[in-house]
Amino acid sequence: MIVKKTTYKDAGVDIDRANSFIERIKPLLKTASRREVMSSIGGYGALFHLDLSKNKDPILVSSTDGVGTKLKIAQMMDKHNTIGIDLVAMSVNDVVVQGAEPLFFLDYIATGRIRVETSVQIIEGIVCGCQEAGCALIGGETAEMPGFYPDNEYDLAGFCVGVVEADKLIDGSEIRVGDRIIGLRSSGLHSNGFSLARRVLFEDGHFSHSDTVTELDKTIGDELLQPTRIYVKSILNLIKYFNVRGIVHITGGGFLDNIPRIVPGPCRAVIKKDSWQVPSIFDLIQRTGKIEDSEMFRVFNMGIGMILVVSEKDQTEVMERLETLGEKACLLGTIEKRDNDQAPVSIL
Repeated sequence: MIVKKTTYKDAGVDIDRANSFIERIKPLLKTASRREVMSSIGGYGALFHLDLSKNKDPILVSSTDGVGTKLKIAQMMDKHNTIGIDLVAMSVNDVVVQGAEPLFFLDYIATGRIRVETSVQIIEGIVCGCQEAGCALIGGETAEMPGFYPDNEYDLAGFCVGVVEADKLIDGSEIRVGDRIIGLRSSGLHSNGFSLARRVLFEDGHFSHSDTVTELDKTIGDELLQPTRIYVKSILNLIKYFNVRGIVHITGGGFLDNIPRIVPGPCRAVIKKDSWQVPSIFDLIQRTGKIEDSEMFRVFNMGIGMILVVSEKDQTEVMERLETLGEKACLLGTIEKRDNDQAPVSIL
């Protein structure tokens, strides 16, 4: 009698398939490296030699994030080559707001079953994001977890480490009454608010990802899947020449929860709602879901992905420099004195 011997593959984990995926992405990883990287793929830990001749008094800045339910849009459309850009963007944008240069990035992919072509597309997006941010894709993990995730679904997490000189750290402590608030335009929803957007558009509004509507120049799915803008190189260039007193990444929590993270207690940010044109996708979501303004500004970026606080005297030159760097900048408002009964952010 022949007794069948159970293997890991029988349980749903295919080591050979995972190894073939690794071989496929090795050439990609070489295109997202830096000279400080000491190791290649396959080691237990990735090695990075911090250049102390360049960094005299370094502070390491770290961040981790995911892409949220934007993944549902990518999986719904079976389009996976841009979601990795979002993954990188969410962490590197968090790091650069403190004046830090992103050094390296690691990814984590969890799925019920490794689909090599899909996974390669994800890595292609991650590599693209790292190239755009100037950081190395130094390592990662792909976990095949049958029974935990469905075969055709995956989740992503990203991890970034950056460095800033101690005397160049940006934390908002220098923000003063009279400072100007400058907004940098977003590329769309970025990677926040998708649970509300999906509920409103696909359930309440009965739209499909393939639908086109008058106010959008692309399908709803393509609009929602627009990659998160990476602001790293523009901001690193700007802070070489100007004293940027505070930077805000408009991520989860929108305007109302993110701006107070850097504005000192005695101050408040006063934003003029008519100082920029809100992209049509936000109007569509708000109208379809009958959502109040306050909720929109607490959930979505409303077309502004990053906010800078600078002195009044630097405002014009900063905005001119941002335009030359390819950013669409607009003057959103001012920093004013805050009374005890006033909210830290007012949108008028």
